[in-house]
Amino acid sequence: MRLSGKRAFLTAAAQGIGRATAEAFASEGATVIATDVNEAGLAGLPDGVESFALNVLDKDALERAVVDARADILFNCAGIVHAGTILEATDEDFDLAFSLNVKSMFRAMRAAIPGMIERGGGSIVNIASAASSIIGAPNRCVYGGSKAGIIGLTKAVAIDFVAKGVRCNAICPGTVDSPSLHERLRATGDYEGALKSFIARQPMGRIASAEEIASLAVYLASDESAFVTGQTHIIDGGWTAG
Repeated sequence: MRLSGKRAFLTAAAQGIGRATAEAFASEGATVIATDVNEAGLAGLPDGVESFALNVLDKDALERAVVDARADILFNCAGIVHAGTILEATDEDFDLAFSLNVKSMFRAMRAAIPGMIERGGGSIVNIASAASSIIGAPNRCVYGGSKAGIIGLTKAVAIDFVAKGVRCNAICPGTVDSPSLHERLRATGDYEGALKSFIARQPMGRIASAEEIASLAVYLASDESAFVTGQTHIIDGGWTAG
């Protein structure tokens, strides 16, 4: 098992990419600590997975949980998608997106890295997006800006700690099948039309499964990727290939 003997701490593990990754880490032998603001959603995770409610916007609670986890793997997944152009975004939308999507990862990494160095190293995996500095997506101004921030933060952390055994990579998915995606599709008022539009921009003609993203996360968390750090790993069905 590729993660045997490793401890993994995850945010936003109640559904979608976070849950699939918690399950994948556990199946690969890791000791998993899974957190989410939605405690009820953490029910049903594999036996042996420790789970508890955590609001990553609560600085003290987040940093305490990360330090206490003594994790070899930090998987930062918490985030929010704001729909709209810059003209439709408020200051409050901007502040929430950057606080949740970027600052929570900044704080979690800052809390995790000293312990990782002390224990001989670790792997940090941040969920960014293809809609970021990689490609512009319609009606994703605030979201794309915040996800670009994650990429910059990932590269900065990687270069600062590459000689101390701490690796840091970002996963940049295209559209992924998840409960939050379906909520956003319903919110458009034209679920079927919105779904077709998302599928159409993926040259493969489908959206990704959360399990496909989790498989990449396992690789980046494992020693198989020991020579990989500071990279944006695009998994988008060919969306940005052209």
